[in-house]
Amino acid sequence: MVRGDRSSWNVRDHHMADTVDRLTGHLGSTSKGLVWEHNTHVGDARATDMAGEGMVNVGQLLRERHHDVGVSLVGFAGHRGQVLAGAGWGAPEQVMIVPAARAGSHEDLLHEALGEPAVLVFGEDRASRWLSSWAGHRAIGVVYDPGRERGNYVPTRMGGRYDALVWFEDMQAVRPLHHEGRPVEPEYETEPTGF
Repeated sequence: MVRGDRSSWNVRDHHMADTVDRLTGHLGSTSKGLVWEHNTHVGDARATDMAGEGMVNVGQLLRERHHDVGVSLVGFAGHRGQVLAGAGWGAPEQVMIVPAARAGSHEDLLHEALGEPAVLVFGEDRASRWLSSWAGHRAIGVVYDPGRERGNYVPTRMGGRYDALVWFEDMQAVRPLHHEGRPVEPEYETEPTGF
């Protein structure tokens, strides 16, 4: 599941969506939940270039499976600031500077149009120029390289990817509550098995 290929990604996101379904089954049909994860997992993959690569994600799967009971996908975006990330997988965390958004990106447009933090709820009509247009949307995860900022943008149709967006002009790096020690044994790749 830690490989970078399409099959590995799809197995992982199917497993996460299946886990939501198992929790819903356990808690009952009237239960409600909040799934907090990276935009790349929660924003509907069909409104990104992931769909063309044959990839799915949790947001898409939950919309497909539970469209009749109300699934809302909420993304996050910011213009500039800081992030806590590693320079590579397994690299130590560090606070990194996030430069101002790339010209022409969704973040650049929001910076020009709003200039202050906001929560944008898209509503039913998503035919407006911004919500229906394709543009780059910044994706910063556990690994970040500010020197390769151009590669950190995912082609996105915002109105198809999310139902709402939380916008920040200036982002601040998270501060961990505590740190875990380094593993004493190697971590092995596993597949979701239910055991």
